Amino acid sequence: MSISHKYTVIAFLSLSIALFITSCNGNKVSQCQRLIRVVNAGTSLIDKNKGTQVITSLQLSKDLEFVTKSIGELKLTDPKLKEFQSSFVKIFQNLSEAIAKAAKALGATKTAEASASGREKIEKARVEIDSALTAATTVGKQSDTLVNEMNKYCSQPE
Repeated sequence: MSISHKYTVIAFLSLSIALFITSCNGNKVSQCQRLIRVVNAGTSLIDKNKGTQVITSLQLSKDLEFVTKSIGELKLTDPKLKEFQSSFVKIFQNLSEAIAKAAKALGATKTAEASASGREKIEKARVEIDSALTAATTVGKQSDTLVNEMNKYCSQPE
C-alpha cells in the first residue's frame, strides 16, 4: 500500500470515527469540539500534502470533498455554530476546487510537447495554477479568520 493511499485511508477512518463518536447532539462545548475536530482533520490534510505532485493533489481534492461533506453532516443546534459550519463548508469546497484546478493544470504541463503549441499549453497552465493558488491563499486567509472567530466564540461561557 502506498504511503499516500495509507494516509488517505487513515484520514478517512479518523473522520468517520470522529463523526460516529460525536454524532449525538450536545451542548455548545461538545458541538464546538465536534466542529473543530473535523475542521482540524481537513486542515491537517492540507498541511500534510502541501507541494505534492499531481496525483496526490487530485486525491487531496477528493479528500477535501469528504471533509466538506463531513462538516455539512454535523448535527449542530447552536445557531452561531451552524453559521460557522456553513462557512467552513464553503471554504473547504473552494479549497478542493482550487487544488483540483491546479492539479489538472499541472498535469497538462506534463503532457505538453516541445513546440510552440506546447509552450502555449504550459503558459495557459501556469496562469491557471497561479489563479488557483491565489484563490487557495484567499480562502486560507478566510479560514484563518473564521477559525479565530470560532475559537473566540467557543471559549465564551454558555
